[in-house]
Amino acid sequence: MSTVTTTYKITGMTCGHCEGAVTAEISGIDGVTDVKAVASTGLVTVVSTGEPNDEAVRAAVDEAGYELVGRA
Repeated sequence: MSTVTTTYKITGMTCGHCEGAVTAEISGIDGVTDVKAVASTGLVTVVSTGEPNDEAVRAAVDEAGYELVGRA
């Protein structure tokens, strides 16, 4: 199965702790192989095996305390 890279826009991230919280939550989703969150841009890049489950990503971001705006 090929990997898919998807970028999401998230509001509320302001620091390295925020990046870590979002990364940790999204990393727990089945099929996710890499996550890179950047607070300064509000973007999170998710690499997964197959198409990511947007609702699972939204739930993970909510759990971390931030808001998923949508795909960037």
